Amino acid sequence: MNKPAAWFKVVAVAALLWNLAGCAAFVAELLLTPADIAKLPEAQQALYHARPPWVLGATGIAVVGGALGSLGLVLRRRWATGLLIASLLGVLAQDVGLAIMLDSLRAVGGLAQLLQGIVLVVAIGLVPLAGLASARGWTA
Repeated sequence: MNKPAAWFKVVAVAALLWNLAGCAAFVAELLLTPADIAKLPEAQQALYHARPPWVLGATGIAVVGGALGSLGLVLRRRWATGLLIASLLGVLAQDVGLAIMLDSLRAVGGLAQLLQGIVLVVAIGLVPLAGLASARGWTA
């Protein structure tokens, strides 16, 4: 196993922190009570209630796969690639679900759409990063 470039370590740790934040947001969403949901703005309540259950599953795959895959990058393990691909597929499925609920998503506003776009770009970027790490012998 070759020694990775210094930037790789920084990016891998940043990716892990990003995905752990996604896990925290996912868990916080799972823990919302009906009273908590009632306190949300009307547009967010509509989005919450309009979401098909499979979108929640896709989100779980996206955040858990991303966190474990990023941990694999930090630990320099080849299995990170498969988990990051699963995470990307979860993000794509989540985006399909959001597209189905497009009217609800529009009501939430541009910030939520921007954040989802960033999530997709990061998920896409981590897959070739894992491939590069494997190709350069940075993972075992």
